Amino acid sequence: MIERSTSVEQTLALGRRIAQTLESGQVVALSGGLGAGKTVLAKGIAAGLGIVDDVVSPSFTLIQSYEGRLTLNHLDLYRLDSIEEFEMIGGDEYLDPDGVTLIEWAEKIQEILPEDTKVITITIEENLDRTIELKGFVI
Repeated sequence: MIERSTSVEQTLALGRRIAQTLESGQVVALSGGLGAGKTVLAKGIAAGLGIVDDVVSPSFTLIQSYEGRLTLNHLDLYRLDSIEEFEMIGGDEYLDPDGVTLIEWAEKIQEILPEDTKVITITIEENLDRTIELKGFVI
C-alpha cells in the first residue's frame, strides 16, 4: 500500500490510522533518510495509541517506552553499527514485545527482525512531499 503526504499534519494523521491496526507483539520497521519524517510518523502512531507524552526521537537514549492503549517501545538505531551493538544494548528483548515495537533505521538489523515485521518506508520526493510505503498493513 502506498500513501502520500504533503504535510506534517497528513503524516501525523496516517500514523494515527496505522495505530488503530496495531496489536500487542507487533514489530514495525521504519526506514527513510534523515529528515524523511520517521519521528513525525512515530508521533502519530503514539497519539493513535492514546499516548499523551511528548514523543521524541530516541537518537541518544536509543530506546524509549511510552504507555497508552498498548505500550510503545520506540527504538532509533541511527548511531548503531552492527547487530552485536543492538544486542549489547538489550534491543533484541524488544523483538518479542509486550506492546508494539517501532524501530527507526531498522534496516541495520534486518537479518534478525521477526518474519512478520511490518515495514514502513518513507521517501522524500523532489517536491518535498513524502511517499510512504506500507508493507504488511491493512488500513
